[in-house]
Amino acid sequence: MAHIDPIIDKIILARVGLLLRHPFFGNMATRLKIVEASDWCKTAATDGRSIYFNRAFFEAMSVKEIEFVIAHEILHNVFDHMTRREGRDPKTYNIAADYCVNGQLIRDSIGHAVKSIQIYHDVKYYGMGSEEIYDILMYEKDPGGGGNMLDEHIDWEGDENEDHPTYSKEEMRQIRDEIREATMQAAQAAGAGQTPASIARMIKDLTEPKMNWREILRQQIQSVIKHDYSFMRPNRKGWHLNAILPGTKHAETIDICVAIDMSGSIGNDQAKDFLTEIKGIMQEYQDFKIKLWCFDTKVYNEVDYDGYSADDFDNYEVMGGGGTDFDANWNYMKEHDIVPKKFVMFTDGYPWNSWGDADYCDTVFIIHGTTSIVPPFGECAYYEFTKINA
Repeated sequence: MAHIDPIIDKIILARVGLLLRHPFFGNMATRLKIVEASDWCKTAATDGRSIYFNRAFFEAMSVKEIEFVIAHEILHNVFDHMTRREGRDPKTYNIAADYCVNGQLIRDSIGHAVKSIQIYHDVKYYGMGSEEIYDILMYEKDPGGGGNMLDEHIDWEGDENEDHPTYSKEEMRQIRDEIREATMQAAQAAGAGQTPASIARMIKDLTEPKMNWREILRQQIQSVIKHDYSFMRPNRKGWHLNAILPGTKHAETIDICVAIDMSGSIGNDQAKDFLTEIKGIMQEYQDFKIKLWCFDTKVYNEVDYDGYSADDFDNYEVMGGGGTDFDANWNYMKEHDIVPKKFVMFTDGYPWNSWGDADYCDTVFIIHGTTSIVPPFGECAYYEFTKINA
């Protein structure tokens, strides 16, 4: 008779328990390989295809605690925490991701929280995404004081000589696509009401068609184009009045302010995409006035561009890297008597406090990273960076 590894037996029982009580997590767990990695993994880890475990760590846990750990790894995969970190501080972002995941599992009573580790958990973070929690931790400047990491968050694109597996960027994108497909299949198999609300919203965002954010931005810019009048082409509507009325001449001149959120939540690649789009706007119109700046908790590097200075745009330097204070933009505009016809903000949608002054000017928020955030005022479009950078 074949010997049954008692640790593997506990893991199998935990997966069966998830299938019976929490079918979404159970279905997701069945697609993950269980791999012992005691030589390099101190607790647990995931690369999106496998769950790696340390034997001593799992031996000390109950089946219910193993359910919690498996579900913890699943949520890291589902929420794409492996690739969403971007340019953020790795330690602080990993802590934020654990607060996000542990909070949801404890709130929804998925397994039992591990007792051997004081995990990161605080009810004040319930319902927040990892980016929003990260901003708070960076502001508080004490990210490591509230607990310990439950698992190991590994840079799977690391050195090829590392003991753990490594993947190319293309392989990581493929794994991300596999997880998204598995998430939708698991939700369908679990049935209505058996998928966590946050994941159901995410699936809705992935599957519902959205209007292209660039088109929305262009529509908003079109709304502030000046209309001058010319007697060169009389308006036919005035002929019956025995008078010559001026016809409308579209001057195609835009006059807007643009702010780029550089609070640390947005990486250089996204900033370059934003700048490329702004340059495209400049090239699209006969004449323009664009006032551009960056911000985190204050405004940096305001530069005015028009048709004569467009060639200097390629040398624009993005600045920032601190917290996120949307009010800094409105304070800056008021202090410098700037009242734009349209104010466009590129952001991840996580202000520290207020979204700004709703009554000051027409505002367009271009939000990247999530479609679950809806600003309390202004127009909104969502920057689908995962498609642009795929």
